[in-house]
Amino acid sequence: MHSVIIHHHLYQPPREDPWLEVVPTEPSAAPDHDWNARINRECYARLAAAEAHLRDRRAAARDPDARAGIARVVNLYAWCSFDVGATLCEWLDAEAPETMRAMQAGDAASVRRWGHGNAIAAPYHHVILPLASPRERTTEIRWGIRDFRRRFHREPEGMWLPECAADEDTLDAVAKEGIAFTILAPYQVHGHDGSGMPVRWRGASGRSLTIVPYDGSLAGDVAFGGLLRDAPALAQRFAPYREAGDAQTDRCTTLATDGETFGHHHKSGDSTLTEALSMVVQQSSSRVTNSASLVAMYPATTDVRLVSPSAWSCAHGVERWRSNCGCRLDGSKPPAQQWRGPLRAAIERLSHHAHDVFEHEGRALFRDDPWDVRDRYGDVVAQDGEALEQFARRELPADASDHQVQRARELLELARATMRTFTSCAWFFDEVDRIEVRQVLRYAARAIELTGHASRLMPEFVQWLAPATSGAPNAGSAGELFVREAMPHRDATTGAAAGAIACANVGIATPRIATFDVTVSAVAPWRVTLTHRRTGAVRTFVGHVHGSGPGLTVDLSETDADADVSDTHGINVHEFPEDIARLLLRPMALSDEALFDEVGRRP
Repeated sequence: MHSVIIHHHLYQPPREDPWLEVVPTEPSAAPDHDWNARINRECYARLAAAEAHLRDRRAAARDPDARAGIARVVNLYAWCSFDVGATLCEWLDAEAPETMRAMQAGDAASVRRWGHGNAIAAPYHHVILPLASPRERTTEIRWGIRDFRRRFHREPEGMWLPECAADEDTLDAVAKEGIAFTILAPYQVHGHDGSGMPVRWRGASGRSLTIVPYDGSLAGDVAFGGLLRDAPALAQRFAPYREAGDAQTDRCTTLATDGETFGHHHKSGDSTLTEALSMVVQQSSSRVTNSASLVAMYPATTDVRLVSPSAWSCAHGVERWRSNCGCRLDGSKPPAQQWRGPLRAAIERLSHHAHDVFEHEGRALFRDDPWDVRDRYGDVVAQDGEALEQFARRELPADASDHQVQRARELLELARATMRTFTSCAWFFDEVDRIEVRQVLRYAARAIELTGHASRLMPEFVQWLAPATSGAPNAGSAGELFVREAMPHRDATTGAAAGAIACANVGIATPRIATFDVTVSAVAPWRVTLTHRRTGAVRTFVGHVHGSGPGLTVDLSETDADADVSDTHGINVHEFPEDIARLLLRPMALSDEALFDEVGRRP
């Protein structure tokens, strides 16, 4: 029997503003609001309802793209193996729940069909596990398993490794958590026979893990060649035709590639894949399945040796994420990624400080070891509000004060922000001043803030980042990027408070803005209380509204528990959270004021 497995690696980095927990507008993703929305529209949502078309053979003689109509609609999550990154799932929960439900429904259908689900787990964040500390590696794996269990209502059998990055310690850590298999590139293992069937890795600890090697040549031709324009050719690559006298040995073809391949990188790639799979299932000598079913049906007996460390997108092990190894997107330019090493060194240095704060304060607060508490946080980390408060209270003594509960929640968010700073995308691309680096630096700024030592750590972190530059004349450093675009120059809470007051002034109720629960007084003078849904921090402001349109401003002051009022600051509408600014400005879209700047002058 020839088995065919299609694996989609579905992942987007965390793009949320670390203070507001919403994704801001990303102009490069136009016409969509942001890259998550664009990739969901072009790929993830389409995979849930891929359309295959009949060919109009007469018209095709004149137009190769001519189609006679829809022949079938297929939820490819029911037929293709997939992993879906938890940071993407967090966004899907709020912004595209129908896509998340389609993934869950597809996995459940595959369990009914094959006895094993299509979905496999992944570490919670897209970090390079061989470069992570043992403690960070374990937490990422455990968070990924806990989140998978909550979403798919079963235990994961397999785990996808970000960038397929693996070494001996990584595979041992995955096996230790009860995972049965992973998928790797064929050149990452020595000793397999090229059949694509499961093989076995054994570690020095005695633990073992099954490896399903994917077809590297096929993956390259699908991602970078023209196979997704030719369904019959793709089907032939999945399950090559056998002559009657061919040796009848069991074989498997596994295609593993990014889910964005089908629709974003290759328009209508999902339709071509659907047509190709339809051709495969009609062959008596081939079958479509998933990795878990294959591993259960054909237990690995061949032992292999891991190329350690190794990854699917770096020819130098895992150097792409810590050095100027030469791996880059633009091969026409000389390698100039000297910034990668200093950036990682600065992030690692910051993480050590964050860990010291977490451990020192955590031991004084939590009933159990704070690192065990951090691992258990994976059960609720994708949620907010009451779920996070209940978790913190369970982990604290029964007589813990509200202040202690809030600090415990802040410490857990410190751990989350610190883990996000190692998101692999920041090191993958060619330039230090890209959006991916900026986002990691924004999570670093949030982590620094949550340590409670920002006045000391902020300037020190800028110094640590200074060597992270490409070396080109007049090239900026990661330190300059941090100061310019990551370090907060205005408290996000004040923007949300001003927006709530401006809405109340025109009769719009806003019980929630971004990650804040909002309470506003019934009448002016306006008094607003904001509660952060992740940390539980509560702040109260009073404000007065002036102007309208682009000139709309709220004079805002913060009050403390004793009703003392801080200095007043003018918060303009462009400093409000985007959704609130849009809500307030849209009614004036037709007015003369729409093209005036914020102080009423013509632009």
